[in-house]
Amino acid sequence: MVLTSRGKGAPAGLLSVERIAVSSEGNCHTGRTGLLLQGAGPGPRQTQVLKDLDAPFREVPSEGLHATKRAQAARGSLLHVPYGDRERERLDIYFPEDESEALPFFVFFHGGYWQSGSKDSSAFMVSPLTAQGVAVVVVSYDIAPKGTLDQMVDQVTQSIAFVQKRYPCNEGIYLCGHSAGAHLAAMMLLANWTKHGATPNLKGFFLVSGIYDLEPIMHIPENEALLMTLEDAQRNSPQRCLEVALTQPVDAACPVLVIVGQHDSPEYHRQSREFYQALRRGGWKASFEELDDLDHFEIIWNLTQKDYVLTQMILKTIFQES
Repeated sequence: MVLTSRGKGAPAGLLSVERIAVSSEGNCHTGRTGLLLQGAGPGPRQTQVLKDLDAPFREVPSEGLHATKRAQAARGSLLHVPYGDRERERLDIYFPEDESEALPFFVFFHGGYWQSGSKDSSAFMVSPLTAQGVAVVVVSYDIAPKGTLDQMVDQVTQSIAFVQKRYPCNEGIYLCGHSAGAHLAAMMLLANWTKHGATPNLKGFFLVSGIYDLEPIMHIPENEALLMTLEDAQRNSPQRCLEVALTQPVDAACPVLVIVGQHDSPEYHRQSREFYQALRRGGWKASFEELDDLDHFEIIWNLTQKDYVLTQMILKTIFQES
């Protein structure tokens, strides 16, 4: 682990901690395990390590990749469906055996710090959900440096409107995102659907190990790809958007599950709990769940398992089971 000096413009006492991981092929990958905040002077506030705002590099496990390949090879899947004109404006749709437009649709947005990841390695949940009669949509979007945060938010909005227009008889659209994808899904709580020509039938949100306040990210090296300004961070922070919102376009009865793993870093815990509290203050039907003995990656990768606690939470929410 290498301790590097803070970036230009970072608050005093802010350092970043660099982690170098080596893949099974021997390739080195550099990640950031987070921010090191140094207290000013003596007192109860001692040095605090906020681990992995950007989680350290981890390879997608083979079972996750195999699950995606199996899903893509299955009958009833529609792959690389364009929801816009840009190269990465594509989504995959996976149907249960009883294919119908009148189904609940689970729409997933991958993580990767807005600069990595793809729909082609993110279909973990397809088999357990389609087996229970849920259609699954996995979305790609332009990642940095090619895509800006504003573009990503707009693309996610566009993809959801596309699903609504293509399947207008759906029994509800449920949004799920992991990490950076949870940020993008959370931005849909206050999205303006007017320019997209369809108001989606949103029935639930599953926000998994997300980032909801983007300002700290301005001060770590990953922002070199995002090129995020303070105005960008404020405009695209769900936490701030909720606090200043004058309207609530999504039905307040729509459940919003804010979920974090026990072994997620303190910063993910802080942001998740504060976002949940902001939702409650705003009148949303929000709940907070900490899942035992899971880290930032396992919490989403385990969706390959039908008996996994998060899989069951998703199904119970969709089918309104108590």
